[in-house]
Amino acid sequence: MRIRTPMELGSLLRARRQALGLSQSEVARRADVGRQWLIAVEQGKTGAELGLVLRTLSALGLTLSIAETELLGQSVPQRAPTPDLDAVLAAALAKPR
Repeated sequence: MRIRTPMELGSLLRARRQALGLSQSEVARRADVGRQWLIAVEQGKTGAELGLVLRTLSALGLTLSIAETELLGQSVPQRAPTPDLDAVLAAALAKPR
């Protein structure tokens, strides 16, 4: 599932909580967050602290991951290719002195 907005994340959390038969109070207790905070996140409010979001995901048995394949094609810093040291050495040795 792709999560693009705070509203989508809130909907996912609410759906998972309901599927597990948990109240907002129970999830808040398990995640060590306030019930009002959880309500705000489920409603898609912005500005939720990421650490608390991750604890809430954990309390619901969910994890957050980013597939490397999803990063391809996006503006992501790439490592410079590793030079072929054998080719560099061979070229250096082939040069006349």
